[in-house]
Amino acid sequence: MTSAVPPAPGRELSSPPSDGISNLRFSNHSDHLLVSSWDKTVRLYDASANVLRGEFLHGGAVLDCCFHDDSSGFSASADHAVRRLVFNAGKEDILGKHDAPVRCVEYSYAAGQVITGSWDKTLKCWDPRGASGQDRTLVGTYPQPERVYSLSLVGNRLVVATAGRHVNIYDLRNMSQPEQRRESSLKYQTRCVRCYPNGTGYALSSVEGRVAMEFFDLSEASQAKKYAFKCHRKSEAGRDIVYPVNAIAFHPIYGTFATGGCDGFVNVWDGNNKKRLYQYSKYPTSIAALSFSRDGRLLAVGSSYTFEEGDKPHEPDAIFVRSVNEIEVKPKPKVYPNPPA
Repeated sequence: MTSAVPPAPGRELSSPPSDGISNLRFSNHSDHLLVSSWDKTVRLYDASANVLRGEFLHGGAVLDCCFHDDSSGFSASADHAVRRLVFNAGKEDILGKHDAPVRCVEYSYAAGQVITGSWDKTLKCWDPRGASGQDRTLVGTYPQPERVYSLSLVGNRLVVATAGRHVNIYDLRNMSQPEQRRESSLKYQTRCVRCYPNGTGYALSSVEGRVAMEFFDLSEASQAKKYAFKCHRKSEAGRDIVYPVNAIAFHPIYGTFATGGCDGFVNVWDGNNKKRLYQYSKYPTSIAALSFSRDGRLLAVGSSYTFEEGDKPHEPDAIFVRSVNEIEVKPKPKVYPNPPA
């Protein structure tokens, strides 16, 4: 664990959302940042220039967003709609609808499809190239055991985490049934799931201040490598105070990952060596979302109270963009002791 003094929280973006930040994502092609919010908007920023490039107003809280490319993106809303956003034209159209709030949206470059997960206990796949209009672009609907809380993609693999601690793993080339059905190895409600960039597994976080490291390969050797660890907790007056871990973001170059908790801290971890590499200075309130830029040079942090302690006065919602130093995210080489002479 490093003893360096943590740097300042980063540059705060102007024109932040006026209510809770539900997610934020960097583009795979630029330093553009897409931000969804409970204030019913999706905002597009140029994170490097600190400029708001566009804003879309929906009919309900926006619970997730993702890029298609630098000209368009998608959003998931509490008004049950899945929308396509055309940035340059400032236009949007409804791709389709669920029967309850849409919690998650992902775009699969491998399948060329938009994937959405809803509190109606279904997963839906959409072809965004089709004509606009409700359900015209629907490829398939796949029942889930409970409400969908988090999705993550790597290549053709899709991981779906739901209420009730269920985890379904799909191959996008054959969605007829899950490739694997699992139960979270954590005891409490899942908050976030994110696949490893190398495609070998996924990290899962929960409300109990823990993260589980899991592997897709069901062989005994691979399953022996899985583990869980405690994070985002502190001891006060002899009592362990535990904070939900809301966000996980993998570094695109080094495969290390950041976690964000309701304690207002962002930690960076080396999962392979089971070490914390860095802890940034405390942010004003809970960390609701995290995203590394495509080259890993920037980290966007959504500092936004997530109502884990009910309705109470809290710091304003803010988006910080920080420059990432290699020392914060690069795994440290293992040092082996010299054998005795």
